[in-house]
Amino acid sequence: MEQKFNIHPDISKAETLPASFYRDKEVFESIKEKIFLKTWQCVGDENLVPLSQSVHPLVLLDNYLTEPLVIVRNENDDINCFTNVCTHRGNLVVLNPGKIKKLSCMYHGRRFSLDGEFEHMPEFEDAEDFPRPCDHLHKFPLEKWGPLLFVGLNPEFQFSKVIDKMKERIGFLPLDEFSLDTSTSKEFLVHAHWALYCDNYLEGFHVPFVHEGLNKVLDYGSYKTETYEHCNLQIGFTNEATEVFDLPEGHIDYGKNVAAYYYWVFPNMMFNFYPWGLSLNIVKPIDINRTKVSFISYVYDPSKLNKGAGNDLEKVEREDEFVVENVQKGVNSSFYKAGRFSPKREKGVHHFHSLLAKYLNK
Repeated sequence: MEQKFNIHPDISKAETLPASFYRDKEVFESIKEKIFLKTWQCVGDENLVPLSQSVHPLVLLDNYLTEPLVIVRNENDDINCFTNVCTHRGNLVVLNPGKIKKLSCMYHGRRFSLDGEFEHMPEFEDAEDFPRPCDHLHKFPLEKWGPLLFVGLNPEFQFSKVIDKMKERIGFLPLDEFSLDTSTSKEFLVHAHWALYCDNYLEGFHVPFVHEGLNKVLDYGSYKTETYEHCNLQIGFTNEATEVFDLPEGHIDYGKNVAAYYYWVFPNMMFNFYPWGLSLNIVKPIDINRTKVSFISYVYDPSKLNKGAGNDLEKVEREDEFVVENVQKGVNSSFYKAGRFSPKREKGVHHFHSLLAKYLNK
């Protein structure tokens, strides 16, 4: 990819990414290698492998990365992630979730331990220099936070640093007690570039114009954005005394009415903490014009559901989709080149564009 992107570090002088970023198919493909292969993805939670000696195959970002993985809980209850591709001829090793003692390929019988180590292969007695280290299943870095599992294919930063940053404000919440709620977890198809969806998420600037209901709950004047190395935070304060976090003494926001903490993690994960729990949103590129967004709910206090800033999330999502899909049409105009950032309201978008440029220019 020959195109280089430049985002001025001073937001008061910076321009947004050019429209060509959202239109260029070569750039879209380059993002796969330079960004998604170098960062982290949430692959679910530990209940995918609830028992010792259990496995769960999955495809990471299907239709984009389309990387076959398998989550394994071994005999010692350690959870690991391996490539789900046999090191012999590339067949998928694990086809279904369940409880097994060994990882065995049904194609030619190559067998691995639950730690991904090569153990046996029939008819290879005459093969020289065999087995080699590359005959083991490739092991990917995996981080666990509460029940959530995160995998990096070839990450350039430690996810623990992101977790530590989020813990500064929501560390008081007992994440291990959060329960997956499949009834409120949904997927949405958005006819727009994945980064446009993130752009929209990363600023509260549009809230008074797009989200009438949410705007009644949040105090727009005190809406706050903080940026860190690979994540940022938007804090939704409210003038109402109900449906806010019960913050412990000593908390950085103690005494304030916080209705929501909105964390974004580069490049495509959103952690929306409400008094009732967590709405985890994962933005999944499909092609340059289509994106799948997974809303995954983890409930802590069911009595607070459908109240406050965390109320009617599907309505808010539909309002966002309408705007983002219109922006998708607009950036394809021959007469739109780039925009400017609001220094007060678009710090999160500037941060995102700066990271995109940094990774793509490597």
